[in-house]
Amino acid sequence: MQKNASFRGMTIPFLLLAPQLVITVLFFYWPASQAVWQSFLLQDAFGTSTEFVWFENYAALFADPGYYKALVNTAIFSTFVCVLSLSIALLFAVMADRQLRGAEIYKTLLIWPYAVAPAVAGVLWIFMFDPSLGMLARGLDRLGIAWNPRLNGNDAMTLVILAATWKQISYNFLFFLAGLQSIPKSVIEAAVIDGAKPMRRFWTIVFPLLSPTTFFLLVVNIVYVFFDTFGIIDTVTGGGPSGATETLVYKVFSDGKGGSNLGGSAAQSVILLIMVIGMTAIQFRFIERKVSY
Repeated sequence: MQKNASFRGMTIPFLLLAPQLVITVLFFYWPASQAVWQSFLLQDAFGTSTEFVWFENYAALFADPGYYKALVNTAIFSTFVCVLSLSIALLFAVMADRQLRGAEIYKTLLIWPYAVAPAVAGVLWIFMFDPSLGMLARGLDRLGIAWNPRLNGNDAMTLVILAATWKQISYNFLFFLAGLQSIPKSVIEAAVIDGAKPMRRFWTIVFPLLSPTTFFLLVVNIVYVFFDTFGIIDTVTGGGPSGATETLVYKVFSDGKGGSNLGGSAAQSVILLIMVIGMTAIQFRFIERKVSY
């Protein structure tokens, strides 16, 4: 029988938890509290004077049409990136899980993009789709397809969606492949004996058994598109043209650094944090009910 660890006092458990608690307090709770406090302050452009203005930064934020435009951009961007990255990764994982010659090589190649930094991923897609330098952009031009992400907002949004999706596929692929390999083969063999076709086996057996993995990846991908795509947007479009690709996280940066509006930027970061926490809570409250563990 396996014995459970037990401690007579609280000293050893506290020492074991202390490193993680210190990191969490220093790098999450302390910056978050500073952002909340900063959102109630108004500073001049040089930082020489500070005034406590209560909720004026939030009121000015909700009166700004640019903020609502960034909110719509974030909704469009996050929806497409999550759906595309999860769908393509699941398709690749199903294909890689089969008995194929050279399957290990395919798996390695599919994992590689995860090691690429977001800014580097953005540069790669610029080289491919830049209207003057990109080889693929020249191919589109020869086909008669007008493509110019520098001037066309839809083209710019499409480009950052493709770059962010490509960057996240590898992460999703790893978890989907691990989930597929953990499904007992006897369950699949029983379905084959019963005469179930491959598509029916996938939707009635395989996909329901992947629901815990899918739910986890859905939560992670929401966090990814809201925060970790900043480097891609900054490198590829810089939020342009005319704010067509400016998401909420990029607006926090542009208003804080470019506009020197530290109070408004802090208010945006607080609202963004509340939104992500709220979306995560909703997912755990309603979507998790449909997950089969």
